[in-house]
Amino acid sequence: MSTWRYEWRLLLRSRIAVAGLALLAVLATASLASGVQRIDSQRAAIERIPALQATDLAAVVAAHGDGTEAGSAAYYTFHPTWNPPSALAFAAVGMRDVAPFVLRVRALGLEAQIHDGDLFNPELALAGRFDFAFLLTFLLPVFVVVLFHDLRSGEAESGRERMLRSLPLRIGRLYLRRATVRAVALLVCVGAPFVLVAAWQGVPALQIAAVVGLTAAYLAFWIALSWAVGRRGWSSATNAATLATLWVAIALVLPALAHVGIERAIPVDQGAAIARAQREAVNRAWDIPRQDTMQRFYARYPEWQDSAPLGTAFHWKWYFAFHQNGDDAVAPMAAAYRDGIERRSAAASRLGWVLPPVGMQAALTRMADTDMQAHLAYQDRIRAFHTQLRQFYYPYLFNDAPFHPDDFAEAPVFPAH
Repeated sequence: MSTWRYEWRLLLRSRIAVAGLALLAVLATASLASGVQRIDSQRAAIERIPALQATDLAAVVAAHGDGTEAGSAAYYTFHPTWNPPSALAFAAVGMRDVAPFVLRVRALGLEAQIHDGDLFNPELALAGRFDFAFLLTFLLPVFVVVLFHDLRSGEAESGRERMLRSLPLRIGRLYLRRATVRAVALLVCVGAPFVLVAAWQGVPALQIAAVVGLTAAYLAFWIALSWAVGRRGWSSATNAATLATLWVAIALVLPALAHVGIERAIPVDQGAAIARAQREAVNRAWDIPRQDTMQRFYARYPEWQDSAPLGTAFHWKWYFAFHQNGDDAVAPMAAAYRDGIERRSAAASRLGWVLPPVGMQAALTRMADTDMQAHLAYQDRIRAFHTQLRQFYYPYLFNDAPFHPDDFAEAPVFPAH
């Protein structure tokens, strides 16, 4: 036990080591505070939705709730959807920082509404904001380099290793004990702030343990790499330069090159192309015979084919029919886009088995429910909700039923999950 206390005292007497550990603890705390602030702001925005929706709906009812125009009600009423963050989202903000977490939709064509909300190219989002996942993935290895680059070479350069070898002890055990002490110190500096904040945020104990275990495994990888370099017998400066080069290659260069390779191997059109194609299909409907539009709509939705024929005047059911025809026209594009994104996401996940930084990011965002799969699941919930909206408004539109002010309250409400 006295030898372990000696190693701790030796570590704490090193000004560089103490300064590095203190800086790591400060950065870990800052990254957690940044993530909590971001997620708290998103929760606050979601909590404001009911009040804002009530105000907006009251204005729509006042303007279009006279019981004559169901189409006006469907056209002017926006229905909010939202994607609430998980308890662990603060640790790995992931897609929540670049993808919409609130989207208001109408009963019109959906694809343009969904992809207008994608103000970015989701598959190109790489490092993300400064959160706990960023700290672990990119900064923690730097502190491993600082504490481990001279673990053995420092003793050799000072001449102490010869003396140590003359003593009746196994020098390998000494270095292993020293490495363990430094590893524990690093893990405490990042793990302790995380455990405190995670408990405060209500993260389940098993999930907290999983993140700490994943952090320990990632830390072990970089320590093993430092150990392998240190065994080469090089100087401390050479070790530091070699490890810094490996960090740049493994954490930055190779993941970027791999993502470029994935993008070229799995080409995916932009979501904006789907929105543009949907709008073009909608705009073309103004220039073709209205009966052609209705025949195409009734062929896909025969349950409405007994609706009264169109007259010469504008009718909302025709308008909503060609919007749905526009969605149906781009359905193959939307399916191909979804398939491409999922294949890219799967390829990136497989890449994590080769490049630990990529795997670390992927694992943390998956546990926090902030990865691409979570974003696509939110889009699926929006699509299911949009179907409910159409099923609610269509009976009024195709049966020429009046839409009364009280009917607004009967519209579907988006389920959080």
